[in-house]
Amino acid sequence: MNRREKLGLTLMLALTLTSCSVIDNVRDSKKSWIPPAPTPTFTYNSLSGRIGNDNRVIAVKIDDTKQARPQIGLTEADVVYVEQVEGGVTRLAAIYSSRLPAQIGPIRSARISDMELLEQYGKVAFAFSGAQSKLRPLINSANFFNVGAEREGIAVYSRDKDRRAPWNMILNTRELLTRIDKRNLDVALASNRGWNFSKKSEQGREIISAQMRWPATRYEISWSEEYSGWLITHDGTGKDDARGVPIVASTFIAQVVSISDSEYGDKFGERTPLVTTVGAGKAFIFRDGRVIIGRWNRPTAQDGTTFTTEQGEEITFARGQIWFALVAQEPKITYPVEPELSGSASPTPSK
Repeated sequence: MNRREKLGLTLMLALTLTSCSVIDNVRDSKKSWIPPAPTPTFTYNSLSGRIGNDNRVIAVKIDDTKQARPQIGLTEADVVYVEQVEGGVTRLAAIYSSRLPAQIGPIRSARISDMELLEQYGKVAFAFSGAQSKLRPLINSANFFNVGAEREGIAVYSRDKDRRAPWNMILNTRELLTRIDKRNLDVALASNRGWNFSKKSEQGREIISAQMRWPATRYEISWSEEYSGWLITHDGTGKDDARGVPIVASTFIAQVVSISDSEYGDKFGERTPLVTTVGAGKAFIFRDGRVIIGRWNRPTAQDGTTFTTEQGEEITFARGQIWFALVAQEPKITYPVEPELSGSASPTPSK
């Protein structure tokens, strides 16, 4: 083999090795290349900011007296309102959209304040045990679908044999949804009602606890790092659901409103309070272990409720269950002692 042939053979061998190397690299690259995982996307409910869809809005009237506790299905509510009723005690209006438990209760009757309160959510389905005869014409003309017990009966509502009447009426939600579909009710879907959400906020001031009072009952909240929310006590007893799980509010608002006597009353002669939620007033927004003092504003019954600082800046909520305590008086807040005042001093209430 002459020199030229040797050179040609060497060149061919080099090209072959290079070609194989390139092919092997491509093959290795194909074997080892893993496409990046797609970034997960979540749908958040407009009312609570929880992961979940903006489903139909179901409003439910729930008893809040000692005999009614523990309540059933309350942890799944997106929003909970605490309203004053006769005798100075409270009753709950729970708003469901992102989640709907199988049962909710104990169910109690509607009040005049519910008409105005619920209208901001659009034409919702309103579940309640009944109402006094004088109030029924207003219920029939109100901007919600009446899916109460007097209309739907035992097909939707049942009695819990382990509870005493009248604290034993239970709403069965699967049957309720069946009735809503059968009646072709165009129930409003959840939508933004005036507040937005953000990650942890450093606005406001750190607190130890806050107490909200009505004439015959009181709520107290304290921050829990374990649950990343506000633990609620009611008349000194921790508020748990029927499963024994603590009820935790991600955001708790003490909304200072006008509470006056209405023209309605109960069978015992007590006047029914009228809780006015249209207008403007002071608000205490509790989130992330802190309180932000600001203002609430709701121009008309159809409008949602907005919350701003005294300087007019938006106050955002933490994602999760939201509680509104509708109170006539400002809450009593206990703040931690400032470092320079620590020692034998105790935490100082705001009032």
